[in-house]
Amino acid sequence: MNQGKGGSCDVKPVKRCGWSSSDMPLLQEYHDKEWGVPLHDDRLLFEFLVLEGAQAGLNWYTILRKRENYRRAFEGFDPKRVANYDQQKVRSLLADPGIVRNRLKVNSAVQNAKAFVNVQEGFGSFDEYIWRFVGGRPKTNRWRTPNDIPAATLEARAMSRDLIARGFSFVGPTICYAHMQATGMVNDHVTGCFRHKEITRLS
Repeated sequence: MNQGKGGSCDVKPVKRCGWSSSDMPLLQEYHDKEWGVPLHDDRLLFEFLVLEGAQAGLNWYTILRKRENYRRAFEGFDPKRVANYDQQKVRSLLADPGIVRNRLKVNSAVQNAKAFVNVQEGFGSFDEYIWRFVGGRPKTNRWRTPNDIPAATLEARAMSRDLIARGFSFVGPTICYAHMQATGMVNDHVTGCFRHKEITRLS
């Protein structure tokens, strides 16, 4: 470690994407360890699909704070278990203060679990299916500022159309692009962020 005048340490501050506020440690940890890391685990892919649907109209920090509650309520996000939820189970979820108690979103999670299982049966895994939209490999973008990052892309729109055709809901282009960003299908860390190079090396 370099020493400056008077013995002070010359430490460069770590540069991050602007949305990963240091005032919100949970959000910063998510940015530093998860966001943009390529995912190929069906359970985690289903988890993000449910959480991103729950986020609609809310902010991601709200969902992150409820994430462990969601994992408990949805039994570890096992899609086969969730696909078998009946109306009694839905009513119990709607009474759970630990999650977003929106009937459309809870029903969507169950509906999407059924569609998810169908995709697994048709393609061998959801991972095999979803990564086709980026040709099987992460796409590395080089955005300089957050304003450069689009809300959706052609790939996200194509994914949205296909998911809807397969019976999924709460999967508009913006939600699909958020899913692509979160699961590392695209690297949308701005170029000045320390994670941009780290994620690129994982691609």
